[in-house]
Amino acid sequence: MPAWLKKLGSSQDGDRICNGPSLSSTLNLMLVFVPKLATRSSIEMKTDFGLWTIVANGRNSRFGGIHPSNCQGAPSVLRGAGGVQMGVLGRFMVTLTKCMPRFMVAAVARRYVAGKDLENAISVMQKLSSEGACFTVDVLGEEISTLDEAQFFIDEYDRVLDAIVEHKLDANLSIKPTAFGLLIDEKIAYQNIERLLENAAEHDVFVRLDMEDHRVTQSTIDIVLAMHQKGLTNVGTVLQSRLLRTHEDIESICNVLGGAADFRICKGVYLEPEDIALTGYQEIVDALKSHISQMLDGGAYVGIASHDMPVIEHTIDALKQREMGPSIADPRKNAGAVRTGKGPGYEFQMLLGVRGNVRRKLAQEGHRTRIYIPYGNRWYEYSMRRLDENPDVAMHIVKSMLLPWTNRR
Repeated sequence: MPAWLKKLGSSQDGDRICNGPSLSSTLNLMLVFVPKLATRSSIEMKTDFGLWTIVANGRNSRFGGIHPSNCQGAPSVLRGAGGVQMGVLGRFMVTLTKCMPRFMVAAVARRYVAGKDLENAISVMQKLSSEGACFTVDVLGEEISTLDEAQFFIDEYDRVLDAIVEHKLDANLSIKPTAFGLLIDEKIAYQNIERLLENAAEHDVFVRLDMEDHRVTQSTIDIVLAMHQKGLTNVGTVLQSRLLRTHEDIESICNVLGGAADFRICKGVYLEPEDIALTGYQEIVDALKSHISQMLDGGAYVGIASHDMPVIEHTIDALKQREMGPSIADPRKNAGAVRTGKGPGYEFQMLLGVRGNVRRKLAQEGHRTRIYIPYGNRWYEYSMRRLDENPDVAMHIVKSMLLPWTNRR
Protein backbone atom coordinates (compact mmCIF):
# COMPACT_ATOMS: atom_id res chain seq x y z
CA MET A 1 0.00 0.00 0.00
CA PRO A 2 1.41 3.45 -0.89
CA ALA A 3 2.61 5.52 2.07
CA TRP A 4 0.19 8.36 1.28
CA LEU A 5 -2.76 5.95 1.47
CA LYS A 6 -1.61 4.48 4.79
CA LYS A 7 -1.77 7.98 6.25
CA LEU A 8 -5.52 8.09 5.68
CA GLY A 9 -6.20 6.13 8.85
CA SER A 10 -4.84 8.87 11.06
CA SER A 11 -4.62 12.63 11.21
CA GLN A 12 -1.36 14.53 11.52
CA ASP A 13 -1.40 14.30 15.31
CA GLY A 14 -1.84 10.53 15.23
CA ASP A 15 -5.52 10.43 16.21
CA ARG A 16 -8.02 8.51 14.16
CA ILE A 17 -9.94 10.58 11.64
CA CYS A 18 -12.34 12.80 13.57
CA ASN A 19 -11.80 10.58 16.64
CA GLY A 20 -14.78 8.73 15.21
CA PRO A 21 -15.34 5.82 12.85
CA SER A 22 -12.48 3.77 11.47
CA LEU A 23 -11.12 4.31 7.99
CA SER A 24 -12.96 1.24 6.69
CA SER A 25 -16.30 2.41 8.02
CA THR A 26 -15.68 5.90 6.64
CA LEU A 27 -14.96 4.40 3.22
CA ASN A 28 -18.17 2.37 3.50
CA LEU A 29 -20.01 5.55 4.42
CA MET A 30 -18.61 7.31 1.36
CA LEU A 31 -19.49 4.48 -1.00
CA VAL A 32 -23.05 4.24 0.34
CA PHE A 33 -23.68 7.96 0.64
CA VAL A 34 -22.28 9.46 -2.55
CA PRO A 35 -24.12 7.48 -5.24
CA LYS A 36 -27.41 8.12 -3.48
CA LEU A 37 -26.65 11.81 -3.11
CA ALA A 38 -27.48 12.33 -6.77
CA THR A 39 -31.03 11.03 -6.20
CA ARG A 40 -31.74 13.99 -3.85
CA SER A 41 -33.91 11.77 -1.67
CA SER A 42 -33.81 10.71 1.96
CA ILE A 43 -30.83 8.47 2.64
CA GLU A 44 -30.41 6.00 5.48
CA MET A 45 -26.96 4.78 6.39
CA LYS A 46 -25.71 2.42 9.06
CA THR A 47 -22.19 3.15 10.30
CA ASP A 48 -20.16 2.42 13.41
CA PHE A 49 -22.03 5.18 15.22
CA GLY A 50 -25.52 3.87 14.50
CA LEU A 51 -28.42 4.60 12.17
CA TRP A 52 -29.06 8.16 11.06
CA THR A 53 -30.77 9.93 8.22
CA ILE A 54 -29.75 12.81 6.00
CA VAL A 55 -32.56 14.61 4.21
CA ALA A 56 -31.16 15.70 0.86
CA ASN A 57 -34.33 16.65 -0.97
CA GLY A 58 -33.98 20.34 -0.19
CA ARG A 59 -37.29 20.72 1.65
CA ASN A 60 -35.62 22.96 4.23
CA SER A 61 -34.18 25.29 1.62
CA ARG A 62 -35.67 27.07 -1.35
CA PHE A 63 -32.54 26.21 -3.31
CA GLY A 64 -32.14 22.60 -2.14
CA GLY A 65 -28.93 20.89 -1.11
CA ILE A 66 -27.54 19.54 2.13
CA HIS A 67 -27.05 21.71 5.19
CA PRO A 68 -26.06 20.72 8.74
CA SER A 69 -29.58 21.55 9.90
CA ASN A 70 -30.92 18.79 7.61
CA CYS A 71 -29.19 16.04 9.62
CA GLN A 72 -31.67 14.22 11.84
CA GLY A 73 -30.30 12.21 14.74
CA ALA A 74 -26.78 12.39 13.37
CA PRO A 75 -23.71 12.43 15.58
CA SER A 76 -22.57 15.89 16.59
CA VAL A 77 -21.40 17.89 13.61
CA LEU A 78 -17.65 18.09 13.62
CA ARG A 79 -15.72 21.30 13.31
CA GLY A 80 -13.01 21.57 10.71
CA ALA A 81 -10.33 24.22 10.39
CA GLY A 82 -11.57 27.71 11.08
CA GLY A 83 -14.61 26.55 12.99
CA VAL A 84 -16.48 25.54 9.84
CA GLN A 85 -19.00 22.81 10.50
CA MET A 86 -18.08 19.68 8.65
CA GLY A 87 -19.52 16.17 8.72
CA VAL A 88 -17.56 12.95 8.89
CA LEU A 89 -17.48 12.58 5.13
CA GLY A 90 -16.19 16.09 4.54
CA ARG A 91 -13.51 15.66 7.19
CA PHE A 92 -12.45 12.39 5.63
CA MET A 93 -12.14 14.01 2.21
CA VAL A 94 -10.00 16.83 3.62
CA THR A 95 -7.61 14.26 5.09
CA LEU A 96 -7.67 12.19 1.91
CA THR A 97 -6.89 15.09 -0.40
CA LYS A 98 -4.00 16.36 1.73
CA CYS A 99 -2.40 12.91 1.50
CA MET A 100 -2.74 12.66 -2.27
CA PRO A 101 0.15 13.20 -4.69
CA ARG A 102 -0.08 16.58 -6.41
CA PHE A 103 -1.10 15.13 -9.77
CA MET A 104 -4.19 13.66 -8.13
CA VAL A 105 -4.99 16.92 -6.35
CA ALA A 106 -4.64 18.68 -9.72
CA ALA A 107 -7.37 16.47 -11.17
CA VAL A 108 -9.71 17.52 -8.35
CA ALA A 109 -8.63 21.19 -8.38
CA ARG A 110 -9.64 21.64 -12.02
CA ARG A 111 -13.16 22.29 -10.84
CA TYR A 112 -12.14 25.17 -8.55
CA VAL A 113 -9.13 26.71 -10.32
CA ALA A 114 -9.45 28.04 -13.87
CA GLY A 115 -5.99 26.80 -14.83
CA LYS A 116 -2.32 27.69 -14.75
CA ASP A 117 -2.43 30.58 -17.22
CA LEU A 118 -4.58 33.47 -18.38
CA GLU A 119 -5.73 31.68 -21.51
CA ASN A 120 -7.33 29.00 -19.33
CA ALA A 121 -9.12 31.67 -17.29
CA ILE A 122 -10.43 33.40 -20.42
CA SER A 123 -11.82 30.12 -21.72
CA VAL A 124 -13.62 29.39 -18.44
CA MET A 125 -15.18 32.87 -18.33
CA GLN A 126 -16.35 32.66 -21.92
CA LYS A 127 -18.08 29.36 -21.21
CA LEU A 128 -19.76 30.57 -18.00
CA SER A 129 -20.87 33.90 -19.48
CA SER A 130 -23.81 32.11 -21.08
CA GLU A 131 -25.20 31.48 -17.59
CA GLY A 132 -25.53 35.18 -16.90
CA ALA A 133 -22.50 35.31 -14.62
CA CYS A 134 -19.90 38.03 -14.27
CA PHE A 135 -16.41 37.54 -12.87
CA THR A 136 -13.55 38.71 -10.69
CA VAL A 137 -10.11 37.47 -11.71
CA ASP A 138 -7.39 36.59 -9.22
CA VAL A 139 -3.79 35.79 -10.13
CA LEU A 140 -2.90 33.30 -7.41
CA GLY A 141 -0.07 34.24 -5.08
CA GLU A 142 0.57 36.42 -2.05
CA GLU A 143 3.19 37.59 0.46
CA ILE A 144 6.19 37.83 -1.82
CA SER A 145 9.70 37.74 -0.36
CA THR A 146 11.35 40.32 -2.66
CA LEU A 147 10.09 43.39 -4.48
CA ASP A 148 11.29 41.91 -7.76
CA GLU A 149 8.52 39.33 -7.42
CA ALA A 150 5.93 42.12 -7.38
CA GLN A 151 6.77 42.93 -10.98
CA PHE A 152 5.35 39.59 -12.07
CA PHE A 153 1.95 40.47 -10.59
CA ILE A 154 2.04 44.00 -12.03
CA ASP A 155 2.73 42.62 -15.51
CA GLU A 156 0.24 39.76 -15.22
CA TYR A 157 -2.62 41.99 -14.11
CA ASP A 158 -1.86 44.29 -17.05
CA ARG A 159 -2.34 41.23 -19.26
CA VAL A 160 -5.62 40.44 -17.49
CA LEU A 161 -6.85 43.99 -18.12
CA ASP A 162 -5.96 43.73 -21.80
CA ALA A 163 -7.81 40.41 -22.02
CA ILE A 164 -10.94 41.81 -20.35
CA VAL A 165 -11.03 44.63 -22.90
CA GLU A 166 -10.13 42.50 -25.92
CA HIS A 167 -12.64 39.75 -25.19
CA LYS A 168 -15.32 42.11 -23.80
CA LEU A 169 -15.54 40.13 -20.57
CA ASP A 170 -17.85 41.25 -17.77
CA ALA A 171 -15.07 41.06 -15.20
CA ASN A 172 -13.11 42.98 -12.62
CA LEU A 173 -9.88 42.29 -10.72
CA SER A 174 -9.08 40.85 -7.29
CA ILE A 175 -5.59 41.50 -5.97
CA LYS A 176 -3.63 40.59 -2.85
CA PRO A 177 -1.84 43.71 -1.52
CA THR A 178 1.02 41.60 -0.16
CA ALA A 179 1.69 40.38 -3.71
CA PHE A 180 2.43 44.02 -4.57
CA GLY A 181 4.95 44.36 -1.72
CA LEU A 182 2.83 45.56 1.22
CA LEU A 183 4.82 43.64 3.85
CA ILE A 184 8.18 44.63 2.35
CA ASP A 185 7.88 48.32 1.47
CA GLU A 186 4.50 49.95 2.03
CA LYS A 187 5.33 53.02 -0.06
CA ILE A 188 6.30 50.96 -3.10
CA ALA A 189 3.23 48.76 -2.65
CA TYR A 190 1.04 51.87 -2.72
CA GLN A 191 2.73 52.98 -5.94
CA ASN A 192 2.30 49.57 -7.55
CA ILE A 193 -1.39 49.40 -6.64
CA GLU A 194 -2.01 53.01 -7.71
CA ARG A 195 -0.51 52.28 -11.12
CA LEU A 196 -2.79 49.28 -11.57
CA LEU A 197 -5.85 51.29 -10.50
CA GLU A 198 -5.02 54.03 -13.00
CA ASN A 199 -4.75 51.50 -15.82
CA ALA A 200 -7.99 49.82 -14.74
CA ALA A 201 -9.82 53.16 -14.48
CA GLU A 202 -9.02 53.91 -18.13
CA HIS A 203 -11.19 50.91 -19.04
CA ASP A 204 -13.77 51.40 -16.25
CA VAL A 205 -12.65 48.19 -14.55
CA PHE A 206 -13.13 47.80 -10.81
CA VAL A 207 -10.36 46.45 -8.56
CA ARG A 208 -11.03 44.57 -5.33
CA LEU A 209 -8.32 44.48 -2.66
CA ASP A 210 -8.61 41.03 -1.12
CA MET A 211 -8.32 40.93 2.64
CA GLU A 212 -5.49 38.80 3.95
CA ASP A 213 -4.60 38.01 7.56
CA HIS A 214 -4.86 40.47 10.45
CA ARG A 215 -1.33 41.82 9.98
CA VAL A 216 -2.50 43.84 6.97
CA THR A 217 -6.16 44.52 7.77
CA GLN A 218 -5.68 48.19 8.59
CA SER A 219 -3.09 48.72 5.86
CA THR A 220 -5.46 47.33 3.24
CA ILE A 221 -8.29 49.61 4.39
CA ASP A 222 -5.90 52.57 4.41
CA ILE A 223 -4.93 51.91 0.79
CA VAL A 224 -8.57 52.02 -0.30
CA LEU A 225 -9.20 55.29 1.54
CA ALA A 226 -6.00 56.85 0.18
CA MET A 227 -6.86 55.89 -3.40
CA HIS A 228 -10.35 57.38 -3.11
CA GLN A 229 -8.78 60.61 -1.86
CA LYS A 230 -6.71 60.65 -5.06
CA GLY A 231 -9.86 60.28 -7.15
CA LEU A 232 -9.37 56.59 -7.90
CA THR A 233 -12.81 55.40 -6.86
CA ASN A 234 -12.70 52.13 -8.82
CA VAL A 235 -11.49 50.25 -5.76
CA GLY A 236 -13.02 48.57 -2.74
CA THR A 237 -11.96 46.10 -0.12
CA VAL A 238 -13.01 42.85 1.49
CA LEU A 239 -14.04 42.58 5.13
CA GLN A 240 -14.16 39.35 7.13
CA SER A 241 -17.00 38.68 9.53
CA ARG A 242 -14.91 36.47 11.78
CA LEU A 243 -12.86 39.50 12.88
CA LEU A 244 -14.19 41.33 15.94
CA ARG A 245 -13.24 44.71 14.46
CA THR A 246 -15.40 44.40 11.34
CA HIS A 247 -18.46 46.23 12.70
CA GLU A 248 -16.34 49.30 13.45
CA ASP A 249 -14.54 49.03 10.10
CA ILE A 250 -17.85 49.10 8.23
CA GLU A 251 -18.99 52.15 10.17
CA SER A 252 -15.76 54.08 9.67
CA ILE A 253 -15.44 53.32 5.94
CA CYS A 254 -19.07 54.21 5.27
CA ASN A 255 -18.65 57.47 7.20
CA VAL A 256 -15.69 58.45 5.00
CA LEU A 257 -16.78 57.14 1.59
CA GLY A 258 -20.57 57.22 1.83
CA GLY A 259 -22.20 55.72 -1.26
CA ALA A 260 -18.77 55.17 -2.83
CA ALA A 261 -17.99 52.48 -0.24
CA ASP A 262 -17.82 49.12 -1.99
CA PHE A 263 -17.41 45.92 0.01
CA ARG A 264 -17.09 42.23 -0.42
CA ILE A 265 -18.17 40.65 2.86
CA CYS A 266 -17.30 37.05 3.69
CA LYS A 267 -16.71 34.81 6.69
CA GLY A 268 -12.93 34.91 6.22
CA VAL A 269 -10.57 32.10 5.30
CA TYR A 270 -7.61 32.99 7.54
CA LEU A 271 -7.41 31.42 10.99
CA GLU A 272 -6.92 34.25 13.46
CA PRO A 273 -6.13 34.44 17.22
CA GLU A 274 -9.18 34.05 19.44
CA ASP A 275 -8.64 37.43 21.07
CA ILE A 276 -9.36 39.20 17.76
CA ALA A 277 -11.69 36.78 15.99
CA LEU A 278 -14.74 34.60 16.35
CA THR A 279 -14.11 30.87 16.03
CA GLY A 280 -17.51 29.13 16.05
CA TYR A 281 -19.38 28.48 12.82
CA GLN A 282 -22.75 29.77 13.99
CA GLU A 283 -21.41 32.93 15.60
CA ILE A 284 -19.48 33.74 12.41
CA VAL A 285 -22.60 33.20 10.28
CA ASP A 286 -24.64 35.38 12.65
CA ALA A 287 -21.99 38.09 12.43
CA LEU A 288 -22.01 37.87 8.64
CA LYS A 289 -25.77 38.38 8.54
CA SER A 290 -25.44 41.40 10.82
CA HIS A 291 -22.64 42.89 8.74
CA ILE A 292 -24.62 42.53 5.50
CA SER A 293 -27.53 44.42 7.03
CA GLN A 294 -25.18 47.08 8.41
CA MET A 295 -23.56 47.62 5.00
CA LEU A 296 -26.92 47.90 3.26
CA ASP A 297 -28.12 50.40 5.87
CA GLY A 298 -24.86 52.33 5.50
CA GLY A 299 -25.53 52.93 1.81
CA ALA A 300 -22.56 50.89 0.59
CA TYR A 301 -22.40 48.62 -2.43
CA VAL A 302 -22.36 45.08 -1.03
CA GLY A 303 -20.90 41.95 -2.58
CA ILE A 304 -22.25 39.03 -0.55
CA ALA A 305 -19.58 36.32 -0.79
CA SER A 306 -21.11 33.28 0.87
CA HIS A 307 -22.26 29.78 -0.01
CA ASP A 308 -24.18 29.37 3.25
CA MET A 309 -27.90 29.09 2.59
CA PRO A 310 -28.90 30.87 5.84
CA VAL A 311 -26.77 33.84 4.75
CA ILE A 312 -28.16 33.92 1.21
CA GLU A 313 -31.74 33.66 2.44
CA HIS A 314 -31.10 36.37 5.06
CA THR A 315 -29.73 38.62 2.32
CA ILE A 316 -32.77 38.15 0.08
CA ASP A 317 -35.07 38.98 3.00
CA ALA A 318 -32.93 42.02 3.90
CA LEU A 319 -33.09 43.26 0.31
CA LYS A 320 -36.87 42.94 0.22
CA GLN A 321 -37.18 44.87 3.48
CA ARG A 322 -35.17 47.71 1.91
CA GLU A 323 -37.06 47.54 -1.40
CA MET A 324 -33.97 46.35 -3.24
CA GLY A 325 -33.68 43.49 -5.68
CA PRO A 326 -33.69 42.43 -9.33
CA SER A 327 -35.12 44.95 -11.82
CA ILE A 328 -35.27 47.61 -9.10
CA ALA A 329 -33.18 50.73 -9.59
CA ASP A 330 -30.41 51.26 -7.07
CA PRO A 331 -32.16 53.16 -4.24
CA ARG A 332 -28.99 54.22 -2.42
CA LYS A 333 -28.49 57.90 -1.82
CA ASN A 334 -25.22 59.45 -3.01
CA ALA A 335 -24.31 56.25 -4.85
CA GLY A 336 -23.06 58.26 -7.80
CA ALA A 337 -23.10 57.17 -11.42
CA VAL A 338 -23.78 53.51 -12.13
CA ARG A 339 -20.45 51.76 -12.59
CA THR A 340 -20.00 49.32 -15.44
CA GLY A 341 -20.51 45.74 -14.31
CA LYS A 342 -22.25 46.53 -11.04
CA GLY A 343 -25.68 45.51 -9.76
CA PRO A 344 -28.40 47.69 -8.17
CA GLY A 345 -26.50 48.23 -4.93
CA TYR A 346 -25.54 44.61 -4.34
CA GLU A 347 -24.45 41.34 -5.93
CA PHE A 348 -23.87 37.74 -4.91
CA GLN A 349 -20.37 36.30 -5.23
CA MET A 350 -19.30 32.66 -5.25
CA LEU A 351 -16.16 30.63 -5.76
CA LEU A 352 -15.62 28.86 -9.05
CA GLY A 353 -16.94 25.31 -8.81
CA VAL A 354 -18.88 25.72 -5.56
CA ARG A 355 -22.69 25.58 -5.46
CA GLY A 356 -23.13 26.36 -9.11
CA ASN A 357 -26.75 25.25 -8.85
CA VAL A 358 -27.44 27.95 -6.25
CA ARG A 359 -25.63 30.57 -8.33
CA ARG A 360 -27.61 29.66 -11.43
CA LYS A 361 -30.85 29.83 -9.45
CA LEU A 362 -29.97 33.31 -8.17
CA ALA A 363 -29.11 34.43 -11.70
CA GLN A 364 -32.40 33.07 -13.03
CA GLU A 365 -34.21 35.13 -10.40
CA GLY A 366 -32.45 38.23 -11.74
CA HIS A 367 -29.74 38.73 -9.12
CA ARG A 368 -26.30 39.76 -10.32
CA THR A 369 -23.92 36.87 -9.60
CA ARG A 370 -20.14 37.07 -9.77
CA ILE A 371 -17.77 34.10 -9.92
CA TYR A 372 -14.30 34.26 -8.39
CA ILE A 373 -11.88 33.06 -11.10
CA PRO A 374 -8.46 32.10 -9.70
CA TYR A 375 -5.62 30.96 -11.92
CA GLY A 376 -1.86 30.57 -11.75
CA ASN A 377 0.96 28.33 -10.60
CA ARG A 378 -0.01 28.69 -6.93
CA TRP A 379 -3.08 26.53 -7.47
CA TYR A 380 -2.01 23.91 -4.90
CA GLU A 381 -1.70 26.32 -1.96
CA TYR A 382 -5.03 27.93 -2.89
CA SER A 383 -6.75 24.55 -3.14
CA MET A 384 -5.53 23.40 0.27
CA ARG A 385 -6.65 26.61 1.97
CA ARG A 386 -10.10 26.44 0.39
CA LEU A 387 -10.43 22.78 1.32
CA ASP A 388 -9.69 23.58 4.97
CA GLU A 389 -12.25 26.38 5.05
CA ASN A 390 -15.16 25.17 2.96
CA PRO A 391 -17.00 21.88 3.61
CA ASP A 392 -18.89 22.23 0.33
CA VAL A 393 -15.61 21.75 -1.51
CA ALA A 394 -15.01 18.43 0.25
CA MET A 395 -18.49 17.22 -0.64
CA HIS A 396 -18.05 18.23 -4.27
CA ILE A 397 -14.76 16.32 -4.38
CA VAL A 398 -16.59 13.14 -3.44
CA LYS A 399 -19.18 13.68 -6.15
CA SER A 400 -16.61 14.58 -8.81
CA MET A 401 -14.63 11.42 -8.06
CA LEU A 402 -17.49 8.93 -7.96
CA LEU A 403 -20.04 10.75 -10.12
CA PRO A 404 -17.94 12.52 -12.78
CA TRP A 405 -21.00 13.24 -14.93
CA THR A 406 -22.26 15.61 -12.22
CA ASN A 407 -19.03 17.63 -12.22
CA ARG A 408 -20.47 20.91 -13.47
CA ARG A 409 -19.09 24.28 -12.45
